[in-house]
Amino acid sequence: MDVLLDGKKLAESMQSELAERVAARLKAGKTPPGLATVLVGSDPASQVYVRTKRRTCEKLGMTSTHYDLPPTVSQSELLALIAKLNADSSVHGILVQLPLPSHIEESAVIRAIDPRKDVDAFHPENLGLLAAGHPRFKPCTPAGVIELLVRNDIDPAGQDVVIVGRSNIVGKPLALLLAQKWPGGNATVTIAHTRTRDLAAHTRRADIVIAAAGQAGCITADMVKAGAVVVDVGTNRGPDGKLVGDVDFAGVAPKVRAISPVPGGVGPMTITMLMFNTLLAAG
Repeated sequence: MDVLLDGKKLAESMQSELAERVAARLKAGKTPPGLATVLVGSDPASQVYVRTKRRTCEKLGMTSTHYDLPPTVSQSELLALIAKLNADSSVHGILVQLPLPSHIEESAVIRAIDPRKDVDAFHPENLGLLAAGHPRFKPCTPAGVIELLVRNDIDPAGQDVVIVGRSNIVGKPLALLLAQKWPGGNATVTIAHTRTRDLAAHTRRADIVIAAAGQAGCITADMVKAGAVVVDVGTNRGPDGKLVGDVDFAGVAPKVRAISPVPGGVGPMTITMLMFNTLLAAG
């Protein structure tokens, strides 16, 4: 391995840039960018994610309001809160932490958020704008992956990229970003998944492998070619409770020229791009 794609270090640098932009905005007499976060239930991982997002907001000079809702909250009550936040001019971005309890329709909640405040970029309108090549916001994790590559002097243009994972949150929007005609794009993209026939045959030919399948250690050393770039988007809990990725890091790292760790790779970049989108939403 020649390059460790250190998302934590890069995120700190990019957040310093964002803090300067927020300070300039405040100096110009504008309101601080405001992010509202909504958490339903008490899932420990979701609580950690939301706390990190709120702390980052405060560090950058943005405002952060949080709503803790019980797991028994009804869908209509959640939608009423979203309507209230949509109408609040001090709130520029709305984030409802997923997953939601089974009695709440996730797609209805996503569609209820004003697309202009949908800083996760999950709303169908925002996904459509992305597909058309005119994104209002770039989805946070996919955009974080692109920044992690480009700011480490890895240009996807002309490269064969295989994404292992087809979710609406990572796989599909990331494929759209990589294929578009803009900096960080112009790649030849294949979307594969755990049910792809002979998955290894696809990943072994790739110049860049992006693992986003949600299965711990599913990308092994024999599945990547020497000198490839590997980005691990996976977040799984190992038998010991520690966070691990979709890539067998110990086996793959000696074979490739660049790889991202878990934790400390894509995760901090996702939060940074959320902050970027919130500032963008503030206008």
